[in-house]
Amino acid sequence: MPKGYFLSAHRSPADPEKRQAYLNLAGPAILNSNGKILASTNEVDAHENGVSEQTVLVEFESLEKVKEFYYGSDYQLALKALDGGADRDIRIFEGK
Repeated sequence: MPKGYFLSAHRSPADPEKRQAYLNLAGPAILNSNGKILASTNEVDAHENGVSEQTVLVEFESLEKVKEFYYGSDYQLALKALDGGADRDIRIFEGK
């Protein structure tokens, strides 16, 4: 079965306090959903319309599992804590 992926690419620096509140909740939500953080860095060589800001890639067992994570109550609490404190491009997709 193909893996599912969650990609978060920031467009600008996040509000530090809101980001920390988000991370305190998002990290456990990822782990509780059996997500595996493959990369998390702000060392980005961006091209075309990309921006060199924080980028995170998380792998899940399947596309269905990453959607369950994203729409689940644990991650929705993390998003509520972020409360507009980051301008991000979020992608959920299936691998091969």
